Amino acid sequence: MIALRVVVFAVAAHLAAIGATAASLAVIGIAHAQDATTLKKEMLGQWELSTTERSKTCVVTIKGDPVAQGFKLELEPACKSALPFTKDIVAWSVKGLDIVRLQDATGEAVIDFTEVEAGIFEGLRQGEGVYILQDLAAARSMAKSMDQMIGDWAMVRGNGQPVCGLTLTNTEASPDNFQVFLKPKCDAAIAQFNPTQWRLERGQIILMSKSGDVWQFEADDNAQWRRVPDTADPLIMLRQ
Repeated sequence: MIALRVVVFAVAAHLAAIGATAASLAVIGIAHAQDATTLKKEMLGQWELSTTERSKTCVVTIKGDPVAQGFKLELEPACKSALPFTKDIVAWSVKGLDIVRLQDATGEAVIDFTEVEAGIFEGLRQGEGVYILQDLAAARSMAKSMDQMIGDWAMVRGNGQPVCGLTLTNTEASPDNFQVFLKPKCDAAIAQFNPTQWRLERGQIILMSKSGDVWQFEADDNAQWRRVPDTADPLIMLRQ
């Protein structure tokens, strides 16, 4: 009799565990469905598809109307010449929890995007590189910000001592990068770095040398651009 009770209790415990697991999976399933549904809603509207620094851009209007294999979207006419791979895009969908897929007529991915920052998605095409999908208004605001970067700058140390002057231009040096020129009599470390190209990327000023070295600057609360990571003797860029 005791042995029978033990078996009964064991079976009951096992069934309870199965029930708890099933309940947990159901909750996870609901959460996943909610995540995908939320993302679908958030994607509706106008987006800019571009190379990393917007040298080539394309406006995509994402809609919620169902079509074969996904949902409707519209590409502006200039897309096919700016970004040739877009000629194959006929619809969009959400795959899994967080993948935004721009797809062809069969539902296959032309390019998949994942969110890397709020409202900014990044996708890779093998052999071509990285592309950015971001809210159109935010993208145009960034372009305006980049225009404001063009001109003369001074580099100073944390104590305010000037150590170099430089000019950021809008002259294209390579895809997505622009020319920068140092002025005479720069600090030895900066002259040795000798940046020749720059770009604005995700809120940072990126300076690049011929040898491939990279310096990054972020705006601080005082509207100055400080080199990151920060140090005890910071290097700061000031607009002239």
